[in-house]
Amino acid sequence: MQIAIVLYPGFTALDFIGPYEVLRNLAGAEVRFLWHEPGPITADSGVLVVGATHSFDETPSPDVLLVPGGMTTFEHARDETLLAWVRRAHQSAAWTASVCSGSVILAAAGLLEGKRATSHWMALSTLKAFGVTTVGDERIVEADPGAANRIVTCAGVSAGIDLGLWLVGEIAGESKAKAIQLAIEYDPQPPFDSGHLSKASAATKATAAAYLTRDMIKPALLKATTLLLWEQAIRNVRSRGKKRQPVATR
Repeated sequence: MQIAIVLYPGFTALDFIGPYEVLRNLAGAEVRFLWHEPGPITADSGVLVVGATHSFDETPSPDVLLVPGGMTTFEHARDETLLAWVRRAHQSAAWTASVCSGSVILAAAGLLEGKRATSHWMALSTLKAFGVTTVGDERIVEADPGAANRIVTCAGVSAGIDLGLWLVGEIAGESKAKAIQLAIEYDPQPPFDSGHLSKASAATKATAAAYLTRDMIKPALLKATTLLLWEQAIRNVRSRGKKRQPVATR
């Protein structure tokens, strides 16, 4: 089973490391880290560097495709080479998945229009611009259960571990997923209970938003986000025009 995980400059480390640690334990798993070409890819911390092992061209039809999130997601959601590969790979993949804001890339590729999906709570509004039915109160959301090429998205960052276990349960069965959970000793008992908007105080929400916005207000990221939303707004307007029925004449 070939598992392709997209790594782009500025990815968030836990977004991909979490599901990687789970999925690599599948029998016969061949994990590939993908980018335009093999080589070092730097995470959003600017410190951690991970090597892309394969290019998109070398990996045309993975069995599982996973896109992590990161502060630069909105920039890469305009990368036509990446989007074209995601569309092609999805056509043959049994599973297409995303963690955190990685779902924005799936949406930009046209895979989530009219479907249910989730993301990091700060990225949900961006998904709406792509015609996505956003879900903010579920950690894992399958877009179209029963489809031949299944799509599943999950909430932010740490939810990638849950997604990995959920996928193993679907692919190899519950007993295998439970064994992997025990092997990695995934038994979360956080010292605080503020991991979801519904549980956090107003002060905690404000502090978290300020913490995240600190990185998002960089000029390059602001420009990328604005361009992504602007281009999608134009596409939406043009699409509505095409769907409008011509006025009947006598």
